[in-house]
Amino acid sequence: MTKPFAILKEIEKKFVMGDTEIHALKNVSLELHIGTLTAIMGPSGSGKSTLMNILGCLDPPTKGEYFLMDQNVAHLSDITLSTIRATQIGFVFQSFNLISQLSVYDNVALPFLYQPHPKEVKERVLYAIDKVGLSHRLTHRPNQLSGGEMQRTAIARAFAINPTFILADEPTGNLDTETGNSILTLFEDLNQQGVTILIITHDPSVSTHCQRTIKMRDGQIIHDQ
Repeated sequence: MTKPFAILKEIEKKFVMGDTEIHALKNVSLELHIGTLTAIMGPSGSGKSTLMNILGCLDPPTKGEYFLMDQNVAHLSDITLSTIRATQIGFVFQSFNLISQLSVYDNVALPFLYQPHPKEVKERVLYAIDKVGLSHRLTHRPNQLSGGEMQRTAIARAFAINPTFILADEPTGNLDTETGNSILTLFEDLNQQGVTILIITHDPSVSTHCQRTIKMRDGQIIHDQ
């Protein structure tokens, strides 16, 4: 088995809403390994989105330890966490999060806005766009793309930074079944080329495309295979 890039030890997350304390995660321990395609699955309220936010360094746990690439995330500064999110984690969202005024190329190039090596950036952006099959759409804007093409653009943007892992939140949620399956096939293709991918989903069919499925309910892992 490959080395784990993420280790969670007895993670808990609590939220206070008025007089009510909500236990979103309860004693979650988990290892995630380089080179895998993993689904974290569960219904609304299961804790999967909370777990995603912790994995993505967007929110700290209330209790427990999270090690990302051998670093205890709790000991990292806000600036370091921001750098990790920008360079090590490729985010893919259900709503695509593309800028409507920008072309496919410019949307994919956004993470490199302040990079000092334009030639290298151009090569990486074009390579990523080619990998998702959109080389013929370089100059198109989001309103000229289908839903599947917009999600492919978002995946290219995540892939272009050569991240430690891609974290995809309900990436097929706004797509029809056929288009969703094509996106999952794309994730499989990228994974076969060595890209590590985590998919957060409520859709049981996603697991058929993944090597590992982690099921959650009521803030706990109830199945891991």
